[in-house]
Amino acid sequence: MSEITPSILIEVACLEGFQKQEQRSEVYQHVHAILEERENIPIGTVFNIPVQYVRQVEVCTNVDQFTARSALKFNFYILLDPDPVRETINHGNEEVEISQHWLLPSRELHGLWKSLIFEKEVKDSMLDFAETSMLFARKGVDRNLVTCNRLALFHGPPGTGKTSLCKAIAQKLSIRLNDHYKHAHLMEINSHSLFSRWFSESGKLVQKVFREIVELLEDEDALVCVLVDEIESIAHSRDKISSNEPSDSIRVVNAVLTQLDHLRRYSNVFILATSNLTDNIDTAFLDRADFIQYIGNPTEQAIYEIYRMALHDLFNVGIITTDGTSTRKLSQSIGEQLPTHSEATDSSRATSTSTVLDMLLQVVKLSEGLSGRTLRKIPFLAHALYVKKDSESMPNFLSAMRQAIRKVLNDKALLSKRTLPAETVKGSVRENHASLSV
Repeated sequence: MSEITPSILIEVACLEGFQKQEQRSEVYQHVHAILEERENIPIGTVFNIPVQYVRQVEVCTNVDQFTARSALKFNFYILLDPDPVRETINHGNEEVEISQHWLLPSRELHGLWKSLIFEKEVKDSMLDFAETSMLFARKGVDRNLVTCNRLALFHGPPGTGKTSLCKAIAQKLSIRLNDHYKHAHLMEINSHSLFSRWFSESGKLVQKVFREIVELLEDEDALVCVLVDEIESIAHSRDKISSNEPSDSIRVVNAVLTQLDHLRRYSNVFILATSNLTDNIDTAFLDRADFIQYIGNPTEQAIYEIYRMALHDLFNVGIITTDGTSTRKLSQSIGEQLPTHSEATDSSRATSTSTVLDMLLQVVKLSEGLSGRTLRKIPFLAHALYVKKDSESMPNFLSAMRQAIRKVLNDKALLSKRTLPAETVKGSVRENHASLSV
């Protein structure tokens, strides 16, 4: 019995005007030529080809020297331009935003998946889970025998990329499943509007927003991804609701759970939720989640990769340059292709690149403990506060980043002191006075 040759998955991002039937062979020829000339191509590699209306080609399989180049599986998709639509309702004399509605795959979300840096297994495992969930639903697997609610929960501290990951997953699903669904939607529910604005009528608002989702699900040719950010706002643990609180708190949770159970009847829905406070989520919701993933602050390797990608982009657009520096050749070689973290930390690496890489590794070390959201601001803050000119050399830009990080850390420390209880602050002041008098 012959072995099955594994396919190389290729995703081709196209713009409006691309004609799949007429241009497919042209795309194949260019992609196949690139695969033949390169011995190793890591998963996630992107490149451009000279085909009209083709925005980008991404290799979604690890390719090495032993990988057969003959079995290629293409996913062609058109990036859609429309901005997300604000879904609102009229309540009294006010208009309230209850959700945002995206058409997928969205040009605005293009590249988001690649830009998110987590432990490798997080993204791969999540995408495998999502695709398997939708496969079981399409095949009609009996839910009484195999439980699959198509519900994933991401939890962790603020700013770690949970919401962005959910949007990227929805975008990826719309691409991977475009042979099964003609349309794809992402509904991002505004939890705070549903619960905090008109407290006594939150249960009705929950029912209304889910009715709109059901209307989309009635179209069997549509994939619908639902994102509930900060789910604890509308699925608060009923065990922790005080008897003094209004009963509407419990009604909202009940309404959410009921509506989620109703959505499960549709095979074309996938639900994503995020939380900063999992201890406050109702256990009945947690029981319904098939996949629960903690997203913490970036590791040292992830920090390095976030900075590496940012610096590479700044080099490409000319904000980081090689002109006017004594290390021009060094900066140019580093800027054009920064090494991976494993290469940068390899003790046997060439000493000629040690200056810049050592500076970058120091910046990475100084950044430990910062959220991904904060890390992505550092290059901007470095330029705005310390570079203050159109362009700068790599070593000087890294020095500016180091200053920006120290400022951010100092600001956070001062902010945390301001939020300390008054007695703690007074005690600290007394201790300071005591040490000064000594």
